[in-house]
Amino acid sequence: MLMIDPVPADQLHEIYPPNYYSFIEPKKSIVNNIKEWLDKRRFKHILNRLKSEHLKVLDVGGGSGWLLNFVRSLSGRVKETYVVDIDKNAESLAIQNGHKYFRGRIEDFETTEKFDFVLLLNLIEHVSDPLAVMKKISDILTPDGVLLIKTPNYDSLDARLYRHKNWGGYHCPRHWVLFGKDSFQKLAVAAELKITEFTYTQGAPFWAVSILTSLHRRGLVKLSAARPAFMHPLFAPILGVFGAFDLLRVPFSKTSQMFITLSKENS
Repeated sequence: MLMIDPVPADQLHEIYPPNYYSFIEPKKSIVNNIKEWLDKRRFKHILNRLKSEHLKVLDVGGGSGWLLNFVRSLSGRVKETYVVDIDKNAESLAIQNGHKYFRGRIEDFETTEKFDFVLLLNLIEHVSDPLAVMKKISDILTPDGVLLIKTPNYDSLDARLYRHKNWGGYHCPRHWVLFGKDSFQKLAVAAELKITEFTYTQGAPFWAVSILTSLHRRGLVKLSAARPAFMHPLFAPILGVFGAFDLLRVPFSKTSQMFITLSKENS
């Protein structure tokens, strides 16, 4: 497990500017269409496991709720959807999309609701106390509920190649804790959750950021606060190339992102 020290927990609004990528709904592209197809398969598989006819779904860090819109379209049993996020600009959009919204950290989310499906995608690495967050999610899961986590894997090819050259997965100063498979397993056990499915998945965004940052340092491309790597015109082509590269390697390699499905220990 890798950690940042000190954690800039009191600087959230500085390190997450209005143009932060997760606050912006992704544009349609070939790469995005492939990702959406893969997500559809994964989400439908999970939804089919759930027995309730009245499903409540929570997306932590869900912004405007665009991903919840997608989940809701996959099953008529999804009746209530909630977003927890720090982005004040997303609140009105989420509500317009028919989702309930809590503006703040998941650690501060007080609710009596129990959720059948919780999405924690690219989020656990952004918190100062992952164990507290995992326990919080466990508390608000239904007995048969499912937690889906996506998080970086620092034990990967691109992480090793760019370990001392600003690897994209560091995403400093926003990624505070990074896991490998073994360290995440220990976290799950400590939170009294069990891993029911584990897969590696493509880490094309980390490849793209790493490569563009390396080119920027050599003076070959220009990046700035106004135009970070994900806004650069080369970002999408690099995503396509390395997304395909990683997907081909997934059956036999540790790629730089992990999908982990969890449930309560006694379920």
